[in-house]
Order: sequence, then structure tokens, then C-alpha cells
Amino acid sequence: MDHLLQVMDLSWTQWITVVVVALMIGFSKTAISGVTMFAIPVLASVFGGKDSTGIMLPMLLAGDLFAVWYYRKSAEWKKVFQPLPWALVGIILGGIVGNRISDRAFVTLIGIIILCCLGILVYTEVKGKNFMVPDEAWFYIPVGVLSGFASMIGNAAGPIFVIYLLALGFAKNNFMGTNAWFFFIINLIKLPLQIFFWHNIGARSVAVTAAMLPLIALGAVVGYYILKKINENVFRYIVIIMTAIAAIKLFI
Repeated sequence: MDHLLQVMDLSWTQWITVVVVALMIGFSKTAISGVTMFAIPVLASVFGGKDSTGIMLPMLLAGDLFAVWYYRKSAEWKKVFQPLPWALVGIILGGIVGNRISDRAFVTLIGIIILCCLGILVYTEVKGKNFMVPDEAWFYIPVGVLSGFASMIGNAAGPIFVIYLLALGFAKNNFMGTNAWFFFIINLIKLPLQIFFWHNIGARSVAVTAAMLPLIALGAVVGYYILKKINENVFRYIVIIMTAIAAIKLFI
């Protein structure tokens, strides 16, 4: 235990931040995905740009494991795999761009992308059942590329993929299952890139994740039971509101 604490070497501010983020990650993986977006600017302000993504990614993967277990029978696999190859393209682009522009420019770009997608989402809500999403490449290719890019840059792809799933009109369990498996695969792909390309994941990140596992699990359990009690329409509006708030926070 002493060795673990020594490896992490966190200040009190960093400890408090990591604890809150761990609970948010667990909750977001089984309930409201937009919750995690609050953690992104907070972690960046405490740990710095790339270091914060290195701290967060292993915790996200731990949360993904709980999510794919809870919703293992609820994924719409066609909608997981359609945008996946294009997400890989976005991840590679994100890795290259991440080494060429500042963190501030990165965050601003992600915020612009999310707000544009949010406009589409609000439009789909206004149109209601009259809005139909075609099962065609012009829709899922840009979703995949943008999701991969935003995920690699700042683990901020949640709102983009949320818009894709909400536009398809999934029930909440299918929504959560498809979301969980997509991001589990995406985060696994990102892991070696961040270890060997960005060099921002090491013993410290792994130690922090190990210490936070009970809190990630607690957040996941709480989220799972809260989701059961949320009305379908209420769930959709909560996701929209959380996504809007999270996108605006990226500019602060």
C-alpha cells in the first residue's frame, strides 16, 4: 500500500479530483453518459492536458468493464461496428493532431464539434417521429471519425456518439449497451497509442485506477439502479441537457 501511494504521488487537490472523477465515470458508464464530460476540464486543470487523458483513460476502461457486463445483452451490434472502422481513422488523426496543436486549441475544437452535433440533436427532438435516420454511410462515417478524433484528443467523444444513438431512437437499455461496447473497443484501441505514442500512461495511471476501482464500481452500481427508475422521455432530455452543459464547459 505504501508503495502504491508513493507511485501515485498525488496532492490533496489531485486526490479529491480523482475521487470525484472515479464516481462520475462509474455513474456515466451505466446511467447518464454526459456526466463524464464534467471530469474532462477538471482533470485537465489539475493534471495538465495530455497527463489528464493518461490518468482518465485507464479509469474509463475500468468503468467500461462494468458497463459491458451490466448491458451485455442489450447492444445493437450493427450500430457498434458500422462506425468503428471510421472511428479508428479519427483516433489516428487525433493522435497526429494532438502532437501539433495546443491543449487549449484542442478543447475549443472539440467544443465546436459537440455544439454543432447538439444542434442536430435538438432538431431531431423538435421533429420527433418525423425525423428518420438513414442506415447509410453518410451518417455513420462522420460520426465514427468525429468520435474517434474527439476521444483520442480528450476522451470527449461521448456527446457525439450520444447524438448518433439518440437519433436512432434506441430504448435506454439498447442505448446504454451499444454505447458501452463501442467505447470499450475504442478505449482499448487508444490504450497502446497513448502508452507508446504520447507516453502519458505509466505506473502512476495504473496505480490511480487500481486505487479508484471501488469508487468506479460504486458509481456504476448507483447509476444502474437509477437508470431503471428513469422514464424514457426524461432520460432523453437529461442526456440532452447534460450534453449541452458539458459542451459549454469545454470553452470555460
